[in-house]
Amino acid sequence: MSRLKVGIIFGGASEEHPVSVKSAQEVARNLDTEKYEPFWIGITTGGDWKLCDGPGADWENGSARPAMLSPARSVHGLLVMGQEGYEARRLDVVFPVLHGKLGEDGAIQGLLDLSGIPYVGCDVQGSAVCMDKSLAYTVAKSAGIATPNFWVVAENEKVDPDRLPYPVFVKPARSGSSFGVSKVTDKDELPSALSAARQYDSRVLIEEAVAGGEIGCAVLGEQFGLIVGEVDRVDLSHGFFRIHQEDSPETGSENSTFIVPADISDESRQLVQETAKTIYRTLGCKGLARVDMFLTDDGRVVLNEVNTMPGMTSYSRYPRMMAAAGVPLSDLIDRLISMTLHGKKR
Repeated sequence: MSRLKVGIIFGGASEEHPVSVKSAQEVARNLDTEKYEPFWIGITTGGDWKLCDGPGADWENGSARPAMLSPARSVHGLLVMGQEGYEARRLDVVFPVLHGKLGEDGAIQGLLDLSGIPYVGCDVQGSAVCMDKSLAYTVAKSAGIATPNFWVVAENEKVDPDRLPYPVFVKPARSGSSFGVSKVTDKDELPSALSAARQYDSRVLIEEAVAGGEIGCAVLGEQFGLIVGEVDRVDLSHGFFRIHQEDSPETGSENSTFIVPADISDESRQLVQETAKTIYRTLGCKGLARVDMFLTDDGRVVLNEVNTMPGMTSYSRYPRMMAAAGVPLSDLIDRLISMTLHGKKR
């Protein structure tokens, strides 16, 4: 049997470019090349697409060639620059290992829909809803899911600092990880926090701090239902959790560690997992998602955010949670590709 041709897109023009490259490197270490023929498609920080040999540190150099995803369904794949112009390379499926803007917001998903190529992960609608935290909160709240109290600040809109119940978190409404996020304990800190958030998005979300621990749950959608990984808990020594902001995340965070399985009661674990599945369905997720929540002191579960293409690095939470539930990354990749190919057409 011929190997399945899998296009793996990584990098990207967002602030999460370095994390995406690391995720792709971990996928490369766990991809069964006897079963899959990988086509490594790197996107530079400037937005140029290149077909390369792999996601190594020097992927942009050497034999990397300009390439683009064709929106024409007759091509069903890539157009790669050759000696005599562009050559077509058909792909069976695409794994967009992209994080943040243009990767998790529906942009790349829309291009893949135009091309007619099946792809791993959420569709345009689910990606866009989850990327916009205020929209995700609105949809979740309408379905009876607990969310923090929140306020949306439009571009150039002024905020009355005396009306906020401090402490609050100020964050870009549509950005990945914790870039531009600030914890504000009094009104004097608010202007600088708004300025920091607006570096990443014109829309800003202000949300009331939730008194509770940060809990995560990995969700995997398959043909016959949803699978959840072990719940994890973020153990903070000080400050707040700033994923991907560390100088050397592979060696650990300066203020947080992950406890997997989470040291919570069986009753709380079941509640967290069931709530994560409800959130996944409510927000229209497909394939994989990491649902981040708060577990309050009185046992309630409150939505924090949903990552529709969570990190796949050696230190990332999603693969750790799935591995703790008996699904290693190599198996996870197999399941995601298999489900994508055998799922309904988009």
